[in-house]
Amino acid sequence: MTRFDRDTAVRPLGDGRYEARIDPGWFVVRGPNGGYIAALLLRALADRVDDPARAPRSLTVHYTAPPVEGPAWIDTTIERSGRSLTSVSARLLQGDRLLALALAAFSLPREAASFRDVSPPQVAPPEECLVLPRRIPIHERFDQRWGIGALPFSGGEIAQSGGWIRLAEGTRPLDAPLAAAFSDAWPPAVFGRLSERQMTGGVPTIDLTIHFRSALPPADVAPGDFALCVFRSRYARDGFLEEDGEIWSASGELLAHSRQLALLL
Repeated sequence: MTRFDRDTAVRPLGDGRYEARIDPGWFVVRGPNGGYIAALLLRALADRVDDPARAPRSLTVHYTAPPVEGPAWIDTTIERSGRSLTSVSARLLQGDRLLALALAAFSLPREAASFRDVSPPQVAPPEECLVLPRRIPIHERFDQRWGIGALPFSGGEIAQSGGWIRLAEGTRPLDAPLAAAFSDAWPPAVFGRLSERQMTGGVPTIDLTIHFRSALPPADVAPGDFALCVFRSRYARDGFLEEDGEIWSASGELLAHSRQLALLL
């Protein structure tokens, strides 16, 4: 069992309630990272659905308050379960504080037309990319190699960033909870567009939606392999911005894409 597994573990208490623990090793400026919370919630939601054939297809999390280190509880509800699709919700709590609301869809695969009008970004291999420095606790959890866009606070022309990512602790399958964590683990794309004098106090997530687009773990991805990620922001106003993300396998398969609305502090 990896640290990621331990820190996102949930224990069923009955009647759709789960016990969890918020670990400080995944904290950013003002509490735990949003991708870590998404992974934690997804573990509880998948257990509640209790059907390995129904893979997670969509997860949306609204973050209402920053959790603190320590015990937490997740209340889950099966909103509807049909012949192929299950919709399930969750609430993350510490005491009487509501910390996050989640809604997810789990489904069997469907026979339908397929097409692909998107390609992975072109980037140097991991060993040729810059290893990101580790400045805050969550940086210790990942091995990140910068390969796309301007470095943080270098005043680039566009808000785009990305590169290679994997868990720092090594071998673990790239399943849906880990893909959820990857979707918010990279330094915000807007950092590359800002200069040092515009340095921000943080970019906390308001809501995060992840669409899982491939079977996970991928058959051609070995535990511990790098995934390729790219993130873009195109519009910031009134202290809010969006960030769109893609998670690719090294072989060029789109694993997940994400969109979040965040505050620019």
